[in-house]
Amino acid sequence: MSQNFEQSIGFSNDTALIRHRVLRNTYWLLALSMVPTVLGAWLGVEMNFSLFPGRPGMSFLIFMVVAFGFMYAIERTKESAVGVAVLLGFTFFMGLMLSRLIGYTLGFSNGGTLIMTAFGGTAAILAVMASIATTSKRDFSGLGKWLFVGLMVIIVASIANIFLHIPALYLTISVIAIGIFSAYILYDVQQVINGGETNYISATLRIYLDVYNIFVNLLSLLGIFGGNRN
Repeated sequence: MSQNFEQSIGFSNDTALIRHRVLRNTYWLLALSMVPTVLGAWLGVEMNFSLFPGRPGMSFLIFMVVAFGFMYAIERTKESAVGVAVLLGFTFFMGLMLSRLIGYTLGFSNGGTLIMTAFGGTAAILAVMASIATTSKRDFSGLGKWLFVGLMVIIVASIANIFLHIPALYLTISVIAIGIFSAYILYDVQQVINGGETNYISATLRIYLDVYNIFVNLLSLLGIFGGNRN
C-alpha cells in the first residue's frame, strides 16, 4: 500500500511538471510570436498593404481562408519543430492584416500613444486573466460552449456589418469581443493547467488569437473615442 501511495505521489508530481513545462513553453512561444507580428505590421504600414482595397467582403473572405489554412497547417504539424515555424508564419500574416488599423491609428496626432495604450491594456488583461486561471480553484471549463456561441455571434454580426456599416453595431461588437476573448484567456490557460491541452504550440495559437483580438478591438475603440486628427 505504501508503494502504491509513493507511486501515486510520483505520478502526480510528474503530471504537474509536464503541465508546468507546457505552460512555460506556451508563454515563451507567445512572446516570440510577437516579433513576426510587429514585423508584419511594420512592413504592412510601409507598403500600405491591403487585401482587395475597396472590396471589404472579398478581403474578409480571403483573410478567413488564409487564416484557417494556417491554423489547419499548425494543427497538422504541432508535434514537430515545423509547427513552430508555421505558427510564426501565421503571426507574421496576422501582423500584415493588422497594419491597416495601425496605419489608420498613426494618422491621429496621438496615434503612437493610442497604440501603446492598447498594447498596455492588452498586456494587463492577459496578466490578470492568466493569473486568475493559474491561482483560482474554480473550474472554468464550463465556459467553453458559451464562449464558442458568443464567438459565432460576433463573426456573424461582423460579416453583416461589412455590408450594413452601422457604427453602433461596430462599437457593440468591439466591446463584446474584448469581454469574450478576455474570458477565453481564462479558459485556454486553465486548459493547459488542468491537462486539457498538452501541446504548447496549440496552446500558444489559442492564446495568441485571444490576445490579438483583444488588442485589435481595444485599439479600435481607443481610436474612435480618443483619436485626435492633425
